[in-house]
Amino acid sequence: MSEPRIMWRKAVNAVMLTLTGVAAFGVVCVLFLILGYLIFNGGHSLNLNFFTQLPKPVGETGGGMANAIVGSLKLLLLAALMGLPVGLLAGIYLAEFGGKTFSFIVRYTTDLLNGVPSIVIGIFAYALVVLPVKHFSALAGGVALGIMVIPITVRSTEEFLRGVPNSMREAAMALGASKWKTIVTVVLPAASGGILTGMLLALARVAGETAPLLFTAFGNRYWGQGWGQPIASLPVMIYTYAISPYDDWHRQAWAAGLVLLMLVLLSNLGARFILARSKAV
Repeated sequence: MSEPRIMWRKAVNAVMLTLTGVAAFGVVCVLFLILGYLIFNGGHSLNLNFFTQLPKPVGETGGGMANAIVGSLKLLLLAALMGLPVGLLAGIYLAEFGGKTFSFIVRYTTDLLNGVPSIVIGIFAYALVVLPVKHFSALAGGVALGIMVIPITVRSTEEFLRGVPNSMREAAMALGASKWKTIVTVVLPAASGGILTGMLLALARVAGETAPLLFTAFGNRYWGQGWGQPIASLPVMIYTYAISPYDDWHRQAWAAGLVLLMLVLLSNLGARFILARSKAV
């Protein structure tokens, strides 16, 4: 190869490496810019009262969002109980039992469901759960978020199960294990780290959704009474406080946004840690 051509390739390689590095740096800067902006505007509102007290009446300063924090955790718990088992079983079917035509339909439907706007899912949950009982509830919010969790769980479960070597399946079945026993005792444990990572990312994905909860869980300025009544959540509280005319509510909205972002970041870091450990093992 001629010297000029080698120099040209090196120049192109240097330019592309620089461009990709600048793009990666820009992405990181955007994240830290958002985080810094949240800390600047809402950091001074983060105190013990914010995590332990209920919102103050309209016009009074202070108070906290303890009910919204607990409400968000309850909604995520419902979403996990409703959506994760369905997504896990569907992913197992696609990876281990699915044929061609029906599996293609399921995958295509899953991808379409993943692309459905969250507000449409909220309207569907509203018609399915809220209208029959004539009131909003935590259960309706859990149904909406649970539906959104399913497609992410299905696809991640399928991909990680397909990553398990076929030799492990063949070895287990050669020892006399049935298909289901092989899946439960060999395949699932081998892919457990990746599957758990996908589940955590799915929950982190829906943790900040507001539109579905406006149609289902609605909101509550007090502690939620059971699962059949309206319940507060951080995304809805952020929306309510952000559009209010009160400066103190604006500061608390920034603080709630910071808490929500930190929860999502911790979930993503936990998912990556679990995946790294599973690969190391």
